[in-house]
Amino acid sequence: MEEKVTSYRFDSLDQTLSQLNREDCAIIAGGTDIMVLNKSRRGVPPKISKPIVFIDHLSELKQVYRHNQDLHIGACCTYSELLENPLIPNVLKNAIKTIAAPPIRNRGTLGGNICNASPAGDTLPLLYLYNAKLLLRSATSEKVVSISDFIQGPRRVQRLPNELLTEIILPSVMEEDGHVVFEKVGNRNADAIAKVSFAGLIRIKNDRIHNIRFAFGAVGPTMIRSKDIEKKLLGKPFPLTDKDITNVVAAFDKMIKPIDDHRSTAFYRKTVALNLLRYFLSLKRYQPN
Repeated sequence: MEEKVTSYRFDSLDQTLSQLNREDCAIIAGGTDIMVLNKSRRGVPPKISKPIVFIDHLSELKQVYRHNQDLHIGACCTYSELLENPLIPNVLKNAIKTIAAPPIRNRGTLGGNICNASPAGDTLPLLYLYNAKLLLRSATSEKVVSISDFIQGPRRVQRLPNELLTEIILPSVMEEDGHVVFEKVGNRNADAIAKVSFAGLIRIKNDRIHNIRFAFGAVGPTMIRSKDIEKKLLGKPFPLTDKDITNVVAAFDKMIKPIDDHRSTAFYRKTVALNLLRYFLSLKRYQPN
C-alpha cells in the first residue's frame, strides 16, 4: 500500500507561517534539492517523512525591490525570473547562468540554494561577497541574520522549524561601483556542480584599495572568506606588490581545506582556488561593473 503524504498549499504567507507554527513541515519551493535528497529507487515516489508545505506560488516571496541602497530579493524568485529582472547585478546573473539547465532554473529558487547550504552552491560566494542578510519570519516574529551565521555547514542552517526564509537583502549593492568577478570551475560551463568557485570584489579610490573581498566555494564545509585578511589590504597602493599578493595567497593556503570526492581531488581544488585568487590580485586595471 502506498504511503500518503499530507501537503498544504495556502493562499497567503500568513496562513503558511501559521501552519508552520502548528506543525513541523518539509518546505518545498522549487523542489530541486529536496526531491533529490529524498529520492527512492526508480519508479518509487520519494519518501518525505514530514507533511509538506508548498511556498513557490506565494506572491509575498517573489518580490524584487530597492529600499534606499539595499536590494531585496524574495526567497521564492526562480533563477529564470532573476535573469529577467533589471535590478539584479549582472555578475549575479552570470553566476545564475552556470546553474544546471533552463528547466531547473525555471524551478530552482535563490532561497532554496541558500537553505540547501551546499558548499558548492553557485550563488553563495557572491552572496557572501555582498554581505547578504536574510529575513526570517515566523507567525509571531521576524529577524535578520547574516548569511555567514545562517549557514552552519553542508545542509545545516540556523532556521527554527516554525521559521521561513522570506527575503535576501544585499546591503548597499545599488551604490557599489567596484569590480566584481565570479568564476566557476566544473566539467561544463553549466549543468554541472562546481569543483571550485571564486568571487572577488575590489574598489579603488585615489590609487589605493578602498574595499576588497574574496569568497571561495566547494573548498570547505562552508564558503571560505576572511575579513581579517581583507582588512589588511585596505589602504594599500594599487596595483599590489608581489609580496602583498604572495602573503594573501599564503594566508588562504592555510584556510582552504577541500576534500577528495567523485568530482575532483583536494589537491586540484586548492591549486585552482589559489590560482584564481592570485590572478584576481595580479590584475593591473579594474573596470567598475
